[in-house]
Amino acid sequence: MDRDLVRSLNDQAIAAAGSKETWQGYLEHRKSIYEPYVHENMENNLVSEANWLLRAQCLSAEELGMFLHVGDVCFMDFGQAYIQEIGYQHFGIIMSICRKKALVIPMTSNPVQYAKAYDAKENPRGKIHLMRLGEIPGLRYPSVLFLNDMKFVNTARVIEVKAHVDVDSVLFRRIQQRMMQVMFLRDDIAW
Repeated sequence: MDRDLVRSLNDQAIAAAGSKETWQGYLEHRKSIYEPYVHENMENNLVSEANWLLRAQCLSAEELGMFLHVGDVCFMDFGQAYIQEIGYQHFGIIMSICRKKALVIPMTSNPVQYAKAYDAKENPRGKIHLMRLGEIPGLRYPSVLFLNDMKFVNTARVIEVKAHVDVDSVLFRRIQQRMMQVMFLRDDIAW
């Protein structure tokens, strides 16, 4: 977790709440609610909740001074999640923008997920919903997409643009193809 981000969100939330005491009281109350249920994700829950409090009324990222483009790789807040869904703060690539909402595919640099990902040559028995991207300029580690977690979200969920994949590149076209394959996955299609 980026401590500067948490500190910045905390400062913004204090200003929005009107006083440090009001915000601290709110955090303690929410912590007592989350602790018995999601102890391992308590901090992520609180950061997502703070992001939601600060951004939920925004129509789009433009209100936050960000102008996003298809192909942008963003650090963003997906919010709370059910089991088997991506949630909280993750990277994601914008595949489409429609009426101030973005179709985003979440991604991670987790080496365990990278090792599990399907690759026609290196891992033909890998998980088809995971797509290896390799290293993208602007990011520190090789990344993998969670294709079965793509969804349209309000662009106000974007915290920062970190990199960009050119929409005319071979990589972007490969992502589109895999996205379509996963969206309409059938048992009779051979990989």
